Amino acid sequence: MSISPNIPTPQESYGYEAAGTPRWITILLVLMMAGIVVLGIAGYSAQTRISQDLARQQEQNKILTAQLDQANTRIADIKSKVEITTQRMGLTQSELAQAKSRAEAIRKEQQTSDQKLTEEITQVQKESNEKIGAVASEVGGAKKDIEATKTDLEATKGKLDRSLGDMNVMSGLIAHNKDDLDELRRRGDRNYYEFTLQRSKNAQRVGPVQMSLNRTDPKKAKYTVTVVADDKTIEKKDKTSGEPVQFYVKGSARMAPYEIVVFDVGKNQITGYLATPKDGGGSAAPAAPTPASAATPTKP
Repeated sequence: MSISPNIPTPQESYGYEAAGTPRWITILLVLMMAGIVVLGIAGYSAQTRISQDLARQQEQNKILTAQLDQANTRIADIKSKVEITTQRMGLTQSELAQAKSRAEAIRKEQQTSDQKLTEEITQVQKESNEKIGAVASEVGGAKKDIEATKTDLEATKGKLDRSLGDMNVMSGLIAHNKDDLDELRRRGDRNYYEFTLQRSKNAQRVGPVQMSLNRTDPKKAKYTVTVVADDKTIEKKDKTSGEPVQFYVKGSARMAPYEIVVFDVGKNQITGYLATPKDGGGSAAPAAPTPASAATPTKP
């Protein structure tokens, strides 16, 4: 095979290279190219990161811008409200002064009213204390009267006693005068018929019976009477003032006897009362003419 005279042989190429660029330059160029490639890759990565960060920053800037716009809007609203409030306050300064003046006047009026009310309360309290004192005095007086009445009542009760009647039956409480008789009536234990009996041949009705006075002995305080009851005539002779004079009527034997008690024995009359049981007693004696001078008996 023929070799073209324009193409160098390997030996010539080696000789050429040896005689041309040194090997270390080639290596250096390779390293430089590799470094450039590495730097390019690193730069690209850094640029990518920067681009991403920039995009995120721009997004955050948009958000912040929107928030700032909202804040500016709110600030504008607040500012307008403040301006309106300021204007209103400016318009009401005179009214506020008037209100303060009116409040002070009201306070003074209230103080005057309170002072007047305090004086009135003090006066009313003074008058009330005086009235209470007067009432207390009246109550004290009434209490004394009550105590006196109670004492009198106890004394009256002490005067009221019992004794054996002329039939040897224990009597009820005996009254010695009209006041004692009123006390017995208040007690309401029996029926009481007060009488003033004149000496006469005619009988006088006393409650459910009839009585006639036969004779009297004022010096010895003795008397004799005749009682008509249940169509029976009973004579009570020489009885004494204050003595229970007892007799029975139809139906009363199961209970207590009727009792005549005389307070006073006069020359021709006697004064006293007839006591009968509450829930019993015989039929009334027939009516008899009553002298005009005789007193009408009373029933409690």
